Amino acid sequence: MAESGCTGRQPDYFRMTSASEQDARRAQRERSTQIPRFAIVIPLAASAGAVVCTILIHTAVVIGTVTLVRSEKRRSRVGKSFWFDIAIIGRATGLALIAHLIEIAVWAVLFAACGEFADFGTAYYHSAVNYTTLGYGDVLMSASWRMLGPLEATNGMLLFGVTTAMLFALMQRLVEARFADLRD
Repeated sequence: MAESGCTGRQPDYFRMTSASEQDARRAQRERSTQIPRFAIVIPLAASAGAVVCTILIHTAVVIGTVTLVRSEKRRSRVGKSFWFDIAIIGRATGLALIAHLIEIAVWAVLFAACGEFADFGTAYYHSAVNYTTLGYGDVLMSASWRMLGPLEATNGMLLFGVTTAMLFALMQRLVEARFADLRD
């Protein structure tokens, strides 16, 4: 009789485990996924300062954009030509981009202050991944501070929404200024 190569031993996934082994595995799974109780309250409190700072930064950008448009309107440049309008949109977009980069840095400082990262570069990278909701997952925070990630992502989404609304309103204003037939 030819040997089939089978050793007679079943693979581990077929092996029956005892109740104590199952209990140990269940406990290990629960420990690895369990978040400490303070992991929600303390990050919420710590992130409050970062959220306030980012909102203030973005408020300054919106005010700056309104001031820019008013200044350009006084100079009769709003809607005057395609290139003047492009320059206004470009400056407003640049201000918003700088604001987002500073806001990412605010969160990175918070991560560093919590002791999560040894260097600012890694903290900034992780912050950028969270803020933009990119979510690579290649750099992780400890379970104690992991809740900061979704909080920063929420903050970033909301502020990207503010930027989008601001730029849309600006473009709408420029189009209406340039084309009289589109005004209400």
